[in-house]
Amino acid sequence: MPEERHHYDLLSPEEKKQFQDDERAAYEHLTSSEMESELQGMVSQAVYDISREAPRERDIPPRITTGLMAMGEIDEQDSGEDEDFEGDDITSTAHGELEQHREIREYARIASWEMPMLSKLAKPFVLPPQDKPLRFRYTTYMGETHPAAKKVVLEFCTRDLPGLSEAQRIKLVKLIGVRYNPETDLVKMSCEMFETQAQNKRYLGDLVDTLMAEAQDASDMFEDVPLDFRHHKSKPKFEFPEKWKLTEERRAQLEENRRQRELREKEREDAGRLVDGAKVIEQVIEAMTEKAPAAVRVEAPKGKSRQRLAAR
Repeated sequence: MPEERHHYDLLSPEEKKQFQDDERAAYEHLTSSEMESELQGMVSQAVYDISREAPRERDIPPRITTGLMAMGEIDEQDSGEDEDFEGDDITSTAHGELEQHREIREYARIASWEMPMLSKLAKPFVLPPQDKPLRFRYTTYMGETHPAAKKVVLEFCTRDLPGLSEAQRIKLVKLIGVRYNPETDLVKMSCEMFETQAQNKRYLGDLVDTLMAEAQDASDMFEDVPLDFRHHKSKPKFEFPEKWKLTEERRAQLEENRRQRELREKEREDAGRLVDGAKVIEQVIEAMTEKAPAAVRVEAPKGKSRQRLAAR
């Protein structure tokens, strides 16, 4: 410190030497083994006292986070007797609206500041090589626990599998059965027996290896078993009629028909044979006004006659 340095500079040489000797003695005392063991014992005792006063982590029950399927339900951990409302807080509905507003603002910040940074990690799409015909599809729920998150779907084309002859490919189709689509030559299988996606993917890969080994087994090629595609229901594919397509000849023909129709309308208008709907309506209204009878004012009866009329 500047003030301490100033005081030190004002000391005499003998006082400075005495000050240095006292400081060296204090340093040796604090760094001695006896003092270090004493300080370690004091720290251990303080930690023990604090651990006895504060609750241990194993005594606090872990809080179970709700998943996607339990969203919106009442949390049993928070249920209990409500405190008395003293008018110093907002209602539970308002707290819910405020929490929703916070969540929307959080996702808005992510979309504004973090999402644009993902463009740096973008990679161009590259077609998979021929030696990797298997395509796996996964499903994620953004960190939420869901029973369908472990499911893995496998798709592949039988003609893309290497090392299979046509006879072996037909045998493979027979072994696959209803999971084969004859229109697209696509095989689709899924697995969700295990707890993790890696285990389900490994099971599907082993299953494909087993099917390939069975298809390459020449002892029995299933030649007496016919192909059965009754499980596949073909969907009708509608095509736009060729005569409905707007070609240059069709466009010229439509323009000519439109021009001929305008000429015919012009001729009818010049000949006075074109009916104007607005004029016809006005003529009908004028005719109805002329034929309508004049309004006659009738006075109501007075006195007892009016009372008898009201009683009736």
